[in-house]
Amino acid sequence: MIFENRLWEDLQPGMSAELRRLLTADDFYVFAAASGNHNPLHLAAEDGDGQREAVAPGMFVASLISGVLGNILPGPGTLYQMQNLVFHERAHAGEELIARVTVTAKEADGSVTLATEVRRMGDDALIVAGEARVMAPKKRMRFEEIDVPGLIVQRHRHFERLLQIAEPLPALVTSVVCPEADHALEGALIAAEHSILTPILIGDPAKIEAAAKAIGKSLEGYEILAALSHREAAQLGVDLVNQGRAGAIMKGHLHTDDLLKPMLDKVTGLRIGRRFTHIFVMDVPGVSHPLLVTDAAINIAPDLATKVDIVQNAIDLAISIGIAEPKVGVLSAVETVNPAIPSSIDAALLSKMAERGQIKGGAVDGPLAMDNAVDLGAARTKGLRGSVAGQAEVLVVPGIDAGNMLAKQLAYISHAEGAGIVMGAKVPVILNSRSDSAMARLASAAVAAIHHHRMTGGSA
Repeated sequence: MIFENRLWEDLQPGMSAELRRLLTADDFYVFAAASGNHNPLHLAAEDGDGQREAVAPGMFVASLISGVLGNILPGPGTLYQMQNLVFHERAHAGEELIARVTVTAKEADGSVTLATEVRRMGDDALIVAGEARVMAPKKRMRFEEIDVPGLIVQRHRHFERLLQIAEPLPALVTSVVCPEADHALEGALIAAEHSILTPILIGDPAKIEAAAKAIGKSLEGYEILAALSHREAAQLGVDLVNQGRAGAIMKGHLHTDDLLKPMLDKVTGLRIGRRFTHIFVMDVPGVSHPLLVTDAAINIAPDLATKVDIVQNAIDLAISIGIAEPKVGVLSAVETVNPAIPSSIDAALLSKMAERGQIKGGAVDGPLAMDNAVDLGAARTKGLRGSVAGQAEVLVVPGIDAGNMLAKQLAYISHAEGAGIVMGAKVPVILNSRSDSAMARLASAAVAAIHHHRMTGGSA
């Protein structure tokens, strides 16, 4: 866009200019952060009046007028003196508005009066009307572009959508193993408060009670099963699943190996013929879809057979959370097969196996380097085509070290949140970290509930 101003002597009554703007929910979060106006009616994730409507803030709509004045007419160098406004209707996220100004008068002191209005595209409804008086620019300015830093709104739109899907479902009865610390208990109780889970708390009753007291929660109405060792608690959690009393397991304050050991028992465990694999469902600010990263927590140096299960488990989970045909990028250091880089060979084999129907339900491509897996421009620069390159929704890493680094980089540099799920067992296993936020814990429970609901056809 070229920015070129008009001086006082250039302006004549009747001259007009306009700008169009598609309103987004993120616009209103930016406005809330900048203005301090946190009225929940304007914020899509809040429930201000029982309707999630994201009403455009009045002064945000009015600010579109200043965009025309400052960018076009009179343009760069313009300074406000006065603006009056009358609001006729309300605008909402998803609507396109047109802001228009028209010169009505010039004064000898260099000021200019303009009629101002904002209308909604489509029905031409008048949203706001008024009059502005500005000081016209005093020197000519022309800019090919003005570089304004981009903004990424750090809100959890993908997790919020998962919660909206999970909350109406029947609450998933869940074995919560060793919720004997505040962070371990809080996730289960928050999920119960949102009607996502019905937790059965398994562990030392005294420690569970102390944890509840530490977070100010009551345990009234919750079933508590006594188990005085981590091994006993984990086994009891598995037994509840085998008895049909629980449809998921949640990790509490114990080591992951201790939690998984009874599940892996060949006779009484929860095996279904696949490797247990871990998946992070990540909500990354600025990314238009959930991003799944696997395996970052269980399989240390997976061989090809294990990677087949890693990919298939991730595809199954992605389908459950609403990605109809998941795009799976198998990562390596390069995007071409190099015999000296084993991960590039595995990636190519996985891609071919998916092509031949040995991996089902998703599009798999590899090897892909990180840049050309997630950035379409980078993919096209390297000459990569197809549905996955630059658009991957699932990232399959070569090993646990790469997965752990990638997930933590997304969390601590890109401000992402990650929901942790173990797949490959008879039921989903919720794997939270003590550093997880309340939203991450809720999202983990939501993902488990949604997947269980799909796999069981809606049974509890």
